[in-house]
Amino acid sequence: MPIFMGSNKLQASDSEAWFRTLLNSAPDAMIIVDANGQIEVVNRQAEIMFGYSREELQGRGIEILLPEPLQAQHVAHRRGYANNPGVRPMGSGLELFAKRKDGSEFPVEISLSPVQMESASFVSSVIRDVTERKKMEQEIIAAKQAAERANKANSAFLAAASHDLRQPVQALSLLNGALRRTVKDARALEMIASQENSLTAMTNLLNSLLDISRLDAGAITPELEEFPMQRMIDRLSAEFARQAQQKGLKFSAQSCKAIVRSDPNLLSEIIQNLVSNAIRYTKKGAVTLRCIETDGCCSVQVEDTGVGIEKDQLEAIFKEFHQVKTPGSNKEGFGLGLAIVRRLADLLRHRIEVQSTPGSGSCFSVALPVIQSHVARVSVGDPSDAAHAGEASGLVMLIEDDTSVANAWALLLEAEGYDVATCASVAETRALIRHLQEAPALIISDFHLQDKSTGVEAVAAVRQFFNTSVPCFIVSGDTSKIVKDARLLENCTVMSKPVNTSRLLLAAKSATRTGLVPDD
Repeated sequence: MPIFMGSNKLQASDSEAWFRTLLNSAPDAMIIVDANGQIEVVNRQAEIMFGYSREELQGRGIEILLPEPLQAQHVAHRRGYANNPGVRPMGSGLELFAKRKDGSEFPVEISLSPVQMESASFVSSVIRDVTERKKMEQEIIAAKQAAERANKANSAFLAAASHDLRQPVQALSLLNGALRRTVKDARALEMIASQENSLTAMTNLLNSLLDISRLDAGAITPELEEFPMQRMIDRLSAEFARQAQQKGLKFSAQSCKAIVRSDPNLLSEIIQNLVSNAIRYTKKGAVTLRCIETDGCCSVQVEDTGVGIEKDQLEAIFKEFHQVKTPGSNKEGFGLGLAIVRRLADLLRHRIEVQSTPGSGSCFSVALPVIQSHVARVSVGDPSDAAHAGEASGLVMLIEDDTSVANAWALLLEAEGYDVATCASVAETRALIRHLQEAPALIISDFHLQDKSTGVEAVAAVRQFFNTSVPCFIVSGDTSKIVKDARLLENCTVMSKPVNTSRLLLAAKSATRTGLVPDD
């Protein structure tokens, strides 16, 4: 509330009526008081705000307009103001309250201004009722807290969904892989192939939905690093070549000398979605992956000879569940791939562009910064050739706490020709290795194990016991940052559930033969 100085009363003058007219036209409540805290002038807005008439307030102490607990300390405050007068808000940073005639209290903001008359000094106070603003602020705070709770709940759901929803799909995928390697009947193999196609579609949809949810929830944080673009092209080329071959298409990947800066995992997902989309909408011809360096920028381009996209759909294709409506296009997919591409590109601040001619094909490009160039190494041959380099053999230590998934893993690995030793926690791992005659050729472990232990701890226990860096695959459906610990392990690769069984067995054969996990 206002505080005052001076010793004389305001005197009436010829201009008093004009002064009161101006005062009453002010949009805010105004009160002028003397040094003793007595109210001298009250405008119409003050009468309305406090419920008093002008006559009821004039000559009374200003403390009448304060809540009783504040009245005594206010006397000291206004004396302090008298020693250092100036134009300033009252109680800066504090919550101020006033009291109406009916005793009700309400929040206010008050501005103070010293008024120097010829024979006396006064203080003018402008008072504003901020009840509505405070109410809005509380609503905003409540909404923010509710949003934070919802975000935490969403993050918790995503973490659980990423693991729990992938587990049964992982078991089905492993069982399907085991059946393909044991069943000989042609009709049964045809049904298994159909089942595999359905599992692949279900896996793709699950991954896409979880990716969209994680991106919308802000649960993905880019981890930028510098790496040669050729390494990513080599790693993805074999997969793309197989996808294209299944549709009778030609896939080619040109070499790239650029060392770029990006998140390799998120960039890889962008390129995978673009190439898979190109293959999906191309009936004949080719899909090409190339990199073009210009002005410190590497443009990763995916070009196809597919159905193309009409000009009026070029922006809509990046929306969820939108599929190209071009004659000759099919209904494959779910319309989520490009939506994920746009979100990931925005997250990484990489520019996405598309050029397309209906009936002739499309070219999608993602631009990212180049750090420097290096001599591109020759790409390795199709890794599928390595699948025939000797029979699978050796002991695989399987660390998995879900019985159904563990059984499916064992069936798949044993059908391939491996011996399998299974455990479910770090404690069981330590007990098991004491009975092994030699170190396992490969460790395959879930990340989250029984008794709240992790696959990272289990792998460390095995390696320490045998004093050798056994190659390992950490398999997890968890998308949270905690799994980042697994990426720090040497001679280890992290695989997301549900894994592709053919690619996993190919990698397992390479790891057990060389003692090193492959790049892919």
